[in-house]
Amino acid sequence: MIQPPPRETSPGVSTLDDLAGLADYSLMESLNCDPDATLDGADHDPRQVFTGHYVPVKPTPIEAPEYIAHGKSLFRELGFDDSLAQTADFVRVFSGDLTEAPEPMRKYGWACGYALSIFGTEYTRQCPFQTGNGYGDGRAVSVLEAVINGKRWEMQLKGGGRTPYCRGADGRAVLRSSVREFLAQEHMHALGVPTSRSLSLYVSKTEKVKRPWYSDGTPSPDPDRLVSEPVAISTRVAPSFIRVGQLELFGRRARKKEHPQAMEELKKIVLHLIDREYGEAIDPKLEVEKKVVLLAREFRSRLVSLVANWIRVGYCQGNFNSDNCAAGGFTLDYGPYGFCDLFSPHFQPWTGGGHHFAFLNQPVAAERNFQMFCSAMRPLLTASPDALSLLDEIQNNFPKAMQAEMERMWTAKLGLEVFNTELFNQLTMLMAQTPVDYTLFFRELSTIPDDIGPLKKSFYTESSPSGVSMKWTTETDTEEMDRRWSQWLMKWKSLISIDSPTRSREALSRQMKRVNPKYILREWLVVPAYQQASTGNYALLRELQDVMTLPYADQAKDINEKYYRLKPPELFEIGGVSYYSCSS
Repeated sequence: MIQPPPRETSPGVSTLDDLAGLADYSLMESLNCDPDATLDGADHDPRQVFTGHYVPVKPTPIEAPEYIAHGKSLFRELGFDDSLAQTADFVRVFSGDLTEAPEPMRKYGWACGYALSIFGTEYTRQCPFQTGNGYGDGRAVSVLEAVINGKRWEMQLKGGGRTPYCRGADGRAVLRSSVREFLAQEHMHALGVPTSRSLSLYVSKTEKVKRPWYSDGTPSPDPDRLVSEPVAISTRVAPSFIRVGQLELFGRRARKKEHPQAMEELKKIVLHLIDREYGEAIDPKLEVEKKVVLLAREFRSRLVSLVANWIRVGYCQGNFNSDNCAAGGFTLDYGPYGFCDLFSPHFQPWTGGGHHFAFLNQPVAAERNFQMFCSAMRPLLTASPDALSLLDEIQNNFPKAMQAEMERMWTAKLGLEVFNTELFNQLTMLMAQTPVDYTLFFRELSTIPDDIGPLKKSFYTESSPSGVSMKWTTETDTEEMDRRWSQWLMKWKSLISIDSPTRSREALSRQMKRVNPKYILREWLVVPAYQQASTGNYALLRELQDVMTLPYADQAKDINEKYYRLKPPELFEIGGVSYYSCSS
């Protein structure tokens, strides 16, 4: 088992030297290096990686880096001084230059390969070699593992340059997508959703790359122009970045006996995952087969909870392939994600995602990823029929576990004590027919209104959003819908038992507001923030960061007016605002 240093707390970190002293590279020290890798990490051209768990890689620093923001709440949790994010040596390292990193930090980082499955189907054609041996961290380079306050963290540069897995691309991330991921990670953490975290965000003052993107106001589903955008590097942080797709890669190799060490490498990566992510839940003294079965059970529990939380806050991952599914059970890779404004079971921010990754189909997508996880585990259990049988049982019961978690989540959102199927079905039908803003509706419901007046603040009825089919428009239709909403509200109030002596109206409202956020990172709020940031104005971005890290709080009146409102009708069905074909 990977043991952290014996001390329980780390001293405050105010310099890069302080942070370097906490370095502890468990992955590179306990797993296999690609035997074809270079010794100095100068390994930036696409190639096949046939074996090994990682490739040493020197990140490519961005030119003339400039500080934009840092994860304030994460800095506090880690005991970092806020001033650290703007010190020259910290900026240098976390904008990709490790040449002067203080010892015992290393002068190179590492990248990992992984496999791809889309909705439970294995793919290799995304690999330029059509073998699956060239698919992995194409622009993500981990640069540090450190044990801080008794907890292990891995720090990874997004946009850190080319690796052997870059598939011929430039390895860069643009400012636009970096801002989106930086803000989303800390917002999701504040929402109480397990996620990777945001450490820092730097932009180059001189380096730009060209990307396809949307013209202002275009309804095109695909980018219609090529634009030059500033490059940026964001640092994301997690206990590990091991993905289901990573386990799949080694599971496939073991299953096919692709090389003599294939089974050993699968076993090593699985045990490393257990030590990194599940050490508190799985006894290190157990046999491997028992560990694998417990890992499957624990991962299933985390995954169903994660997806229920996504739906609770209106989040859609967009591209929930197995390589975007963290084996630690948290949100990873904020590419074409989105938070739904208008409620729709079929909400999908990614134009390439289709129905299978849509908002309310995420539980099924999670089940497909779990199936691929179990498939990767099976080679380790071939000598134990009992363990294989238990793994099959855990996998087969995924839908049941997911349904139970979803019902618990809806029960909490609605302030109920017991899930009521009829009430819930009536509600989703009304929300789709009206139509309704997902976040505003549940927040207004959390006030326990006397009538439907407050709920109508969430209705898109004043003018029809472009592309939204209104189910009712005449005065008679409006009266009928009001009547149906009033009936639903009356039924709901009879079920929440607000007159119960053990639960007052005020207490129930507070309870519901802890489940139903007030502020959500809506894309139409993020767009002007990254547009202004591209001109060197970071004020709106930093304001968004402050607001979205307090998503449940009733904030100041001016903040409320700016951020707690319906999506403007003219922004519906606009490329780059309502949907995207890529994240870049």
